[in-house]
Amino acid sequence: MLDKIKNNIFLKSTLVLLIGGTIGKAVGFILKIIITRTLGSEGMGLYSMLSPTISLITVLSTFSYPTSISKVISSNSERSKTIILSLLPLSFIMNAFIILITIIFAKTLSTNLLHNSSLYFPIICISVLAPFISVSSIIKGYFWGRQNMFPYMLSNFLEQVTRLILIGIFIPKIIKIGLIHAICFIILVNAIGEVISQIVMIYYFPKKSISFKKEYISKTAIKKVMDVSIPSTSSKIVGSFSYFLEPIILTNVLLFVGYSNDFIVNEYGIINAYAMSLLLLPAFFTQNMATSLIPELSKYYSVKDYKMCIKRIKQIVLISCTIGSVSTLVIVLFPKFFLNLLYKTSFGIDYIRILSPFTILFYIEYPLSNALQALGKSTEAMKISITSSIIRLIAIAALSLLRIGMYSLILSIIINYVFIRILEKVVDIYDIGSIEKSNTIWCFFYGA
Repeated sequence: MLDKIKNNIFLKSTLVLLIGGTIGKAVGFILKIIITRTLGSEGMGLYSMLSPTISLITVLSTFSYPTSISKVISSNSERSKTIILSLLPLSFIMNAFIILITIIFAKTLSTNLLHNSSLYFPIICISVLAPFISVSSIIKGYFWGRQNMFPYMLSNFLEQVTRLILIGIFIPKIIKIGLIHAICFIILVNAIGEVISQIVMIYYFPKKSISFKKEYISKTAIKKVMDVSIPSTSSKIVGSFSYFLEPIILTNVLLFVGYSNDFIVNEYGIINAYAMSLLLLPAFFTQNMATSLIPELSKYYSVKDYKMCIKRIKQIVLISCTIGSVSTLVIVLFPKFFLNLLYKTSFGIDYIRILSPFTILFYIEYPLSNALQALGKSTEAMKISITSSIIRLIAIAALSLLRIGMYSLILSIIINYVFIRILEKVVDIYDIGSIEKSNTIWCFFYGA
């Protein structure tokens, strides 16, 4: 009976996320099409150059709160309100520091590293996102930990709708003023969307029994979350910082060997906005399922129910692989059709054909990465992230010197995917608890 209840909770959470996530991502996808078509290859190139900075600031501001909070709450639910109230002041302090550092180094990053001074103001706008994203992530962690996915789903949907309305109405007018103005507006709209998301989640947050006198700050609660967040975030910071360095290294090396800045910006935009975006389009299914997996695995692992841990991981990875394989096959068979349908362009077909055979590795990686955090394998994940990131950056620099243009980036992406899989097999990080090696997740997919 208990097992049936567990199954029902898991399936219900997954179903809510899949339905809500599908609707929300559909709206987000429409939004992305509008942005891509409006900005064009040059604009998307500039925006893609900023994406690593957005990613890094997002990682620093969220500090893995959704994952860490959900894990702590799932095993200690009676202190959930204390956890949330304790983390908010810490969040404000950390994000004030992030904003300050970003403002100080914005000019250096835009002018000296990315060689495009026009990116200065968009970088300043990115820093504004930090506190809004941070607060949202803390509240999300509460609902994830309680396995109450509806408020999160609804808030995410309304956030996307807000962004769609504002960008759909104003971006065609703002683009006439200037490309950089349009990019700044798109970034700031994200902050507005986060505010809407927070309002919705706060509405569903239980307000009874909250006493700021009794539950104001708990050092114990902060420590419990930080014990999970720090190693988890360390791994993500490494990955995000590597991603942050990617356009910097790529731009400087390609400029050094004779490529123009216009070529770099345009091709970087084609790879990220067209090729990679199209290949990873169905990834939101896997992301939603992986999200629902975290508190579930944490519970099973805390009571040493290792068989259920393995079972859940197998289910998610199998579904993810199936979705990834089918979608990639369809896209690679008709790349021109999908590119024209979605983005009104045929740019990126060659990149898609080269990357497509390796895309399946991403669909395996994402749910397993989330599983690692839930199972307390953050140290192993961090080691893999550090090693693979170093190899990717070295590959970008070395291959760029060969004067093969943006194929240096394409090949480095492939090398990164493959190397992560090799590292995971070497360290055997999926050997959970006392389960025999024959039952590990790696052996499930690749043989004993």
